[in-house]
Amino acid sequence: MAQPDFDDMRAFVAIATRRSFRKAADELGVSPSTLSHMMRVLEEKLGVRLLHRTTRSVAPTEAGERFLHRIEPLLRELGAALDDASGASQHPGGSLRINAGEPVARLLLLDAVPVFQARYPDVMLDLFADNRLVDIVAEGFDAGVRLAEAVPQDMHTVPFGPPVRFLPVAAPGYLAGREVPRVPDDLRKHQCIHIRMQTGKVYSWEFARHGEAIVVDPPGTLTLNQISLMIDAAVAGRGIAYVPEVAARGFLADGRLLSLLEEWCPPSSALALYYPGHRHVPAALRAFIGVLQEVFS
Repeated sequence: MAQPDFDDMRAFVAIATRRSFRKAADELGVSPSTLSHMMRVLEEKLGVRLLHRTTRSVAPTEAGERFLHRIEPLLRELGAALDDASGASQHPGGSLRINAGEPVARLLLLDAVPVFQARYPDVMLDLFADNRLVDIVAEGFDAGVRLAEAVPQDMHTVPFGPPVRFLPVAAPGYLAGREVPRVPDDLRKHQCIHIRMQTGKVYSWEFARHGEAIVVDPPGTLTLNQISLMIDAAVAGRGIAYVPEVAARGFLADGRLLSLLEEWCPPSSALALYYPGHRHVPAALRAFIGVLQEVFS
């Protein structure tokens, strides 16, 4: 039996995990027709059908699933070994493109990026702040960073840092002369600053205490689409904003904002860096992961 080569197997893993010739082609930088030819050659070499193909979909056969399960970790280890042999793991270079939600990008920029750039000066870091949950493969990113609960299930995740919690926050000037909320329902007496998601939906405020969960849609005449804008509006006294505590930490620390209803705001999901599980992890990304785990430990 003729032995398949590395590129054929890497192409198969991309197709089988993405369930799409087009998406795999975008990831690998080749045409779908080239991938189709590579799969025909691979199946001929192995003497077994690996993929079910229709005009609209592609999926591994039973034999293909077994093959995928066996070779996926081997390809990752082979890529890492090649990096080690070339010295790339000790001195990573090239470019690294990370997609992150805007408040998370700010957090990385303050805490992790300075350490990473000082330690790995040859890496060109492209940190793209985007509140959309994009297809990182199709849009050419090496990895994304989001709340772990929002990461697509087909991605490999690396959680880091403590769990994130959302808090209502307001400026002392706004609260002066007003009744400070003691329970979530008290928010209905206030001007609240809302955020509109990419889906067009206005985000609801979620609270929990002693097993009791409450969802509140408080009144408010200002709706924004960026957490940083919500924080700016709250600092300016426009009302109460419901934001990630980590995004408002500087304003909370210097007293420009006060946190409210803390006992009703338990931590939720941790942050996670994620990337395609089938893809070889480049040395620069492995280095970035190491810095994240060190800085946020």
